[in-house]
Amino acid sequence: MLKLIKLEWKKNQIGKYCIYVLIAAGLLCVFIYSLAFLGIANDPDGKLDAAEGMEGISSSIEMFTSITFLIFTSVMLANFMIRAYKNKIMNVMFSYPIKRQKILASQMLAVWIFNVAALVLTKLCLYLCIFEGARHMTSSFVIDFHMGSGMFYVQLILKSVVTVTMGFISLFIGLTLKSSKAAVISSFLLIFLTQANIGDFSMRENGVVPAVIMAVSLGFAVMSVGGVQTKDLTY
Repeated sequence: MLKLIKLEWKKNQIGKYCIYVLIAAGLLCVFIYSLAFLGIANDPDGKLDAAEGMEGISSSIEMFTSITFLIFTSVMLANFMIRAYKNKIMNVMFSYPIKRQKILASQMLAVWIFNVAALVLTKLCLYLCIFEGARHMTSSFVIDFHMGSGMFYVQLILKSVVTVTMGFISLFIGLTLKSSKAAVISSFLLIFLTQANIGDFSMRENGVVPAVIMAVSLGFAVMSVGGVQTKDLTY
């Protein structure tokens, strides 16, 4: 499986995605730093203009990184898999003496591993940037994280895993509709769903929601792979 994953990275030129991640991380870092220390999130009277429950800087970091990498994951899955169907590359791959399910699983894991690692490192970069900035400047947001705590890193990794795994929902929709655009558009709909507030109920902060989303996402991942052995390859 590891060899197949490495083959997918090589075949899809993973280096260019590394560059995209570096650019995205840099832009996010500048944006979050500006929110915290340059006052762009403040009203004209100097008071913080933020939605209820988002007075802490970690909420902004989690929200904007989740949005960025959920879309990025969906785009990569569309390029690795849906485009491979359309370009008839999948026909060639399915001619190999390897189970189709294993080939699809390797493609999904190649995208999943890359994006989980990229998201974790991007978040660490942003938190470190804010941590260092707070030592010299006053933040408009509450500095509500502690990088010396082990639980901080556990939650960071778990949230990253849930966010990237959600991309499998977009993949299933894209494969069903045979459309890369459908996969990407569905990622935007997932953002609206997971970042929404319903009255006083916050989808972001509810502890049950991530577990449910994770289970649903894994279910869609299984459905994306299931039945491929006899599936029509016409796209």
